[in-house]
Amino acid sequence: MDETDEVLDAVGPRLRALRKHRGLTLAELSAATGISESTLSRLESGGRRPTLELLLPLARVHGVPLDDLVGAPRTGDPRIHLQPIHRHGMTFLPLTRRAGGVQAFKMLIPGRDTPAEPTPKTHGGYEWVYVLNGRLRLVVGDRDLVLPPGEAAEFDTALPHWLGSADGHAVETLVLFGPQGERAHVRAR
Repeated sequence: MDETDEVLDAVGPRLRALRKHRGLTLAELSAATGISESTLSRLESGGRRPTLELLLPLARVHGVPLDDLVGAPRTGDPRIHLQPIHRHGMTFLPLTRRAGGVQAFKMLIPGRDTPAEPTPKTHGGYEWVYVLNGRLRLVVGDRDLVLPPGEAAEFDTALPHWLGSADGHAVETLVLFGPQGERAHVRAR
């Protein structure tokens, strides 16, 4: 097996991990890219060889450079080009570039004239949150907490939870999220 075959063989698992990390079904990805579900499935399983015509729409929908889909080594430019993700009125800046495993984000909650009312949600995974600036209101299950800068919390995201501003001012946090329930491990000296 030559180097090209090795690179192409790694694309399928990378595509599957990226789709699952983003919480998309094959049907949703098919609708967004115009690529049939069966072709997407064969790409992910290695039953179909990736082509530029298939990879370009996938890179666009996932919001990643084509180089990330094929695992091309970085060349020259050492800068990190963050692609913000906007969800639920918040902005997430991904700090990790690989699919799968624990993911790191800087989360920005904008200020508001009146603090938002909690609307707890659940999903798979485990989350660790560290407050950089502002006062974070964290609702987890029946707990309603306010975390000032420098404070951290961790919780199973299968519990109903909500994050927002405690006082209407902007909040900045660092979030580690394990989509499969992975937890951050802290060692004491």
